[in-house]
Amino acid sequence: MVRPLGFLVGLGFITALVLAIFTTPLSNEHNAAHDFHKEPKHLKLASDGLKPHWDKQQLQRGMQVYKEVCSACHSLHLVAFRDIGDLGYTEGQVKTFAKGFQVPSINPDTGEPATRDGLPSDYFPSPYANETAARAANNNALPPDLSLITKAREGGKDYVYSLLTGFQNPPANLPAELKPGTGLHYNPYFANLNLAMAPPLADGQVTYADGTKASVDQMAKDVTAFLVWTAEPKLVKRVQVGWAVFIFLLIFSGLTYLSYRNIWADKKH
Repeated sequence: MVRPLGFLVGLGFITALVLAIFTTPLSNEHNAAHDFHKEPKHLKLASDGLKPHWDKQQLQRGMQVYKEVCSACHSLHLVAFRDIGDLGYTEGQVKTFAKGFQVPSINPDTGEPATRDGLPSDYFPSPYANETAARAANNNALPPDLSLITKAREGGKDYVYSLLTGFQNPPANLPAELKPGTGLHYNPYFANLNLAMAPPLADGQVTYADGTKASVDQMAKDVTAFLVWTAEPKLVKRVQVGWAVFIFLLIFSGLTYLSYRNIWADKKH
């Protein structure tokens, strides 16, 4: 049987060892990167707050930026073409949009891999055949799928917006070990300051159908709003249902309390 004193000494040793492991100071390089890292800028969208709604015109602009810019490298494999009908497109427009994409298929005559025009039931296709091809085209970096990016990254929409607008030249006092190497680009909103993705946006890169000026900031806001929708397309409906349930419970609680007072009023007398 282990004596109490010996047990406590052993427990203390283990605790000290664990603390030593998890409180080891970070490397100088990591600390230096932290000094230059910036917190995301806040992006205000119509879908924020207690009474959110979708700005469908902005979402359509954001989808255009994704299609003409982001889709060259990033997939959106959890979103079906038919889903964009919720953004205000007609059935015919959805069919036309889907037809503009080539999706993987099988040649019925030969059984060989092939492609065909997209259908509303198809999902946004990946721009690469597989991960190996994706890495080969991006300096061995794997472009993430954007379907849930605003929920998968700390900072959400603010992080995505800040990253898209945060590319800049490295500051003069940046330590040599933190300067971007070959194929890397400086962005203080990225964790280690340098990422393989080149600045994806440039002023006037797209031509908006509604005449909105396509500045880098505007395109970043629009595509971020679109990616908020892809990550949680039922957000507005969920909040509306939540408010309805809250109001119901509030009224029900009030009626229950009044019933309680009415029932027990006679008992007190």
